[in-house]
Amino acid sequence: MTAHASAVVVGGGVIGTGIAYHLARAGVPDVVLVERDELASGSTSKAAGGVRAQFSDELNIRLGARSLEAFARFEQDTGYDIGLHRVGYLFLLSTPEDVTAFEAAVRLQNSLGVPSRIIDPAEARELSPLISTDGLLAAAYSPDDGHCTPESVVHGYAAAARRHGARILRHTTVTGIERHGDRITGVTTNAGRIATDTVICAAGAWSRAVGAMAGVDLPVEPLRRQIAVTAPVDALPPRLPMTIDFTTSLYFHTEGPGLLLGMSDPDERPGFDTSTHDRWIARLADAMRHRAPALLDLRRTGGWAGLYEVTPDHNALIGEATSVSRFLYATGFSGHGFLQGPAVGEVVRDLYLGRVPFVDVSPLSAGRFVAGAPRPEAHRV
Repeated sequence: MTAHASAVVVGGGVIGTGIAYHLARAGVPDVVLVERDELASGSTSKAAGGVRAQFSDELNIRLGARSLEAFARFEQDTGYDIGLHRVGYLFLLSTPEDVTAFEAAVRLQNSLGVPSRIIDPAEARELSPLISTDGLLAAAYSPDDGHCTPESVVHGYAAAARRHGARILRHTTVTGIERHGDRITGVTTNAGRIATDTVICAAGAWSRAVGAMAGVDLPVEPLRRQIAVTAPVDALPPRLPMTIDFTTSLYFHTEGPGLLLGMSDPDERPGFDTSTHDRWIARLADAMRHRAPALLDLRRTGGWAGLYEVTPDHNALIGEATSVSRFLYATGFSGHGFLQGPAVGEVVRDLYLGRVPFVDVSPLSAGRFVAGAPRPEAHRV
């Protein structure tokens, strides 16, 4: 156990390792990351791996676009191949209201340099031949989006952080955050105490408990989401985009020779249970029957459940607490944490160093809910 740290990062997923990497690379000495299990063992390892800049919120567009740039040079920066497939994201739109909303979002995205566009159903089917165009009005597509391997991103960041001097403590559980007045003085763990004046919470679905240790309210709830994987699929297009039926939230992309697919389940209630069940399969089958009937013939070969970290407006919490000195947080991404991880690492590094980040994240402060200023994200799955 190290006795002192300039900053203790809590959480060993993509957000935590990305922050540790950016801090250490910037020359911050004695950065310590604490993970209670193995790296990437929480939500990151259960993510679908999608990366995109197609959002409705300008902040999310900027975070997504910046992260896409980082994913593209990830192997050069870290030496790790993350299996990046820039095959695009395809949002299928079936209502006039959704078409209007996505048209406005595409205009905003284009103004920020994202090459998204609205396409007709025929072109959508050319891109994603497994879909049915019945009832489809239009689609939104950006070729720069895609998917990659979450665990590889985490281990790449962790290895690079270590090379720059960061220490990573696995199987180490944070049990408390010590304060003297409004100043943090240390972090206690099951392996001992770390003296520090800075804690950075990147604990995902477990962030509320970490925040409470410092007297900071982080309104994050865990919500189970499930993913299924299929047997090999004959003649899959080599550039099949991540395809999302926006009305039902059904999505799929290639996973090896088969497909990875999932969708939201409105019957789920907040909780930390990550066991799998088949209650969602009937709804999944209905969505496939409507939008991608070819998927019904595929055999499921596996799957898993993981946790979204959900906030009241389904948008991230990024910032620094006002009630206690030097408690920073990056959490509550509501399904977008993996794809925004690289950019968020940069932002938190700059907040720690007192620099101006490339984008103003103050609207994502946890205090926005007390102030009655939620920041909703519409393009979520």
